Amino acid sequence: MSGDRLAILGGRPVRDKPYPSWPIFGEREEELLLKALRSGRWSVGGELQEEFERRFAEFQDARYCLLCSSGTAALKIALKALGIGPGSRVVVPAYTFIATATSALDLGARIIYADIDPRTLTIDLESVRDQLRNVDAVIPVHVAGHPADMDVVMEYSERYGFKVLEDAAQAHGAEWRGRRVGAIGDAGIFSFYQSKNITCGEGGAITTNHEEVWDKAWSIRNVGRPRQGPWYEHKIYGWNYRITEFQAAVLLAQLERAPELMRRRDEAARVLDKLMDEAPGVEPLERDGRVTRHAYHLYVFRYRPEEFRGLPKERFVEALRAEGIPCSPGYRPLYTYGFLPPSKPLPNTEKTREEIVWLPQPILLSKPQDLQDIAQAIQKIHQQAETLR
Repeated sequence: MSGDRLAILGGRPVRDKPYPSWPIFGEREEELLLKALRSGRWSVGGELQEEFERRFAEFQDARYCLLCSSGTAALKIALKALGIGPGSRVVVPAYTFIATATSALDLGARIIYADIDPRTLTIDLESVRDQLRNVDAVIPVHVAGHPADMDVVMEYSERYGFKVLEDAAQAHGAEWRGRRVGAIGDAGIFSFYQSKNITCGEGGAITTNHEEVWDKAWSIRNVGRPRQGPWYEHKIYGWNYRITEFQAAVLLAQLERAPELMRRRDEAARVLDKLMDEAPGVEPLERDGRVTRHAYHLYVFRYRPEEFRGLPKERFVEALRAEGIPCSPGYRPLYTYGFLPPSKPLPNTEKTREEIVWLPQPILLSKPQDLQDIAQAIQKIHQQAETLR
């Protein structure tokens, strides 16, 4: 391998076959889609939607679940249901998907950027501790499927009185101290976008243990209608963020597949941890000991450019892709987008731009021998890093 030229320079790639495709589907999805079709009830109130909401609430250790059109819509609905609006102050980590911030801005709220814990990439409330007594909500993001430190979040919530909305868009089935995320705070949200571990192409959900939050979210999602009342009665300002019965059909089948796929991802992640420990110039991301299940929507590792003769991360990612390994440089800090509120650079968030690399979750559905290719590709790049500078 060491004598092979890098694929990005015209050589033969380490891997020339694809990793498992996603999404996975089969006869069960077809069966439930036909059931939805024949039901004649394709919109709000379908029995498959209600069944999924019951089962997903149970799956996430929550009392209530509400389906909606996307994870982004779920963020907006949940924030509004928690009382966030014009003039509210909402803390978001600077390292997250852009919708975590724009959902609050859409409601007229002001966002405050928190830095992240460099070990786990999740929110570091200590970085904004002096502002917490004046905020209305905090959105801890369970990045890549690793739960944020919910002990600290809930301790500060109790002390200062702010609401907690868990962004669990990447964390289906993840657990903090044996309790699944999504209803540890006041509410949580999930995404069912095509890449997610449970998917129907597009879709989202809100989970909560509070009936009043669920009831208000139901109305907001359904154009302000009350759950009990005439169809053309609108009690509050809301939006049409409903989901279809066809999406719920696919979600039910996907939920049935979830436990086995969770097991496979977890096993593969442990294999990759060992490979990353042994590979030159990279290391696995730390896992908080209080995390009793990592959802592994992404496998994240740390790249050390100084051990690759100063090769920038972007060039490393290009080279790794050329070797047949799907990967991504991850998020850029929210405050670097010109249309979002600016901020001074946050040190740990800035470090992710140099060091953090993502592998998508379908890789974790591979056989152990397929994971070896990742380590071989990294070693190959390490040996020839000078040729890429």
